[in-house]
Amino acid sequence: MWPQDPSWKEVLRFAVSCRILTLILQALFNAIIPDHHAEAFSPPRLAPSGFVDQLVEGLLGGLSRWDAEHFLFIAEYGYLYEHNFAFFPGFPLALLVGTELLRPLRGLLSLRSCLLISAASLNFLFFVLAAVALHDLGCFVLHCPRQAFYAALLFCLSPANVFLAAGYSEALFALLTFSAMGQLERGRVWTSGLLFALATGVRSNGLVSIGFLMHSQCQGFFSSLTMLNPMRQLLKLMASLFLSVFTLGLPFALFQYYAYTQFCLPGSARPIPEPLVQLAVDKDYRIAEGNEPPWCFWDVPLMYSYIQDVYWNVGFLKYYELRQVPNFLLATPVAILVAWATWTYVTTHPWLCLTLGLQRSKNNKTLKKPDLGFLSPQVFVYVVHAAVLLLFGGLCMHVQVLTRFLGSSTPIVYWFPAHLLQDQEPLLRSLKTVPSKCLTEDSPPGQKVPRNPIMGLLYHWKICSPVTRYILGYFLTYWLLGLLLHCNFLPWT
Repeated sequence: MWPQDPSWKEVLRFAVSCRILTLILQALFNAIIPDHHAEAFSPPRLAPSGFVDQLVEGLLGGLSRWDAEHFLFIAEYGYLYEHNFAFFPGFPLALLVGTELLRPLRGLLSLRSCLLISAASLNFLFFVLAAVALHDLGCFVLHCPRQAFYAALLFCLSPANVFLAAGYSEALFALLTFSAMGQLERGRVWTSGLLFALATGVRSNGLVSIGFLMHSQCQGFFSSLTMLNPMRQLLKLMASLFLSVFTLGLPFALFQYYAYTQFCLPGSARPIPEPLVQLAVDKDYRIAEGNEPPWCFWDVPLMYSYIQDVYWNVGFLKYYELRQVPNFLLATPVAILVAWATWTYVTTHPWLCLTLGLQRSKNNKTLKKPDLGFLSPQVFVYVVHAAVLLLFGGLCMHVQVLTRFLGSSTPIVYWFPAHLLQDQEPLLRSLKTVPSKCLTEDSPPGQKVPRNPIMGLLYHWKICSPVTRYILGYFLTYWLLGLLLHCNFLPWT
């Protein structure tokens, strides 16, 4: 369902333009800059490579770096190595679906090339739809079309740009998550729960989204206490919470069970090509054949936590080492952004935060007019979600991934900068960019689609406010540096 505000058309155009520019730049950087010889997962190519395959690799090879190689490998061969199970199956399955559409080209292209084209094409589509979904969500939550418009345009220049374009699962996850949030705001709980569950099948941090469903159900429970039977409503709430946890946890549980059947049950191993077996021997990768891994004997055999600990050294404060200071510096801008957004919201609405967003004021008479934009009461649960992700990512993960971790998971990364731009950039008041209120079906015909204010600010860079320069400078710098470094196997976030 497309938003009624016509500014979504400008968002769509800008998202498409940014994706095209991204593909061109990554191909250019990949061609003129030699690849760094990094210690990254690099399986051998088993199929012969023809001229067309080499052409595809030259044009799109920059999108297959680092973790993207895992997703492409899983889509081509399945989950052969133990550490492959760190990557959830949603995106590889999407790649296989996209590859089926390229079946007529299999005479010219290898499966690897088809997967690479599928990754680039699908993430192009996912990203554009995610930008529109974010704009739609902003109109519902912020009740301020200006900020919703600005935020969607900023998403098109996301600091996580390269990960939203490369063969990573971030673009699909962002689309599913923003769409699920939008459906929940419309009151479509079951549709929202299904989309959140699909997002959990794409990335593990989708499990945190259970908070949105639980908060929505608790709001409904407290609002109905004075009108309906409290005990009946309590039982209904408990059943709803159980179904929400079950629905969002099911993809994760099924994936862990699949891993258990592959590595812990006899006779489940699949034949593996000899070159891939040799790679496992050379790199000390565990395959299903051989001794059972230690996690098989745990009371709750969760392969995911074991892999994160053993292969990636992920755990509470494990990344806090002096040699990781550069990575902490890379993550500092997005961490400051989310922390600043949280502090701004909490200090503006202390009572709302103390009551967990379930009671807006001690005295309803004090609420003459609700805040709009980022400071809207509806934003509370999104701020909590962003703060939880920041806290978990900063304490338990490789901290440099915070940029893409937050940039693909929470709209706060875009809503708060949009709030700052609207609040502190005088130039925006002179640019006629969006109507003063959301358009409806009864709006006058012939309403023009608004122009792009972000491009207007870049054009007038010298007279922009310092806050605007900091925000756009951060977004554009990470947008370009990500393409320059990541596409050539150089360290990035």
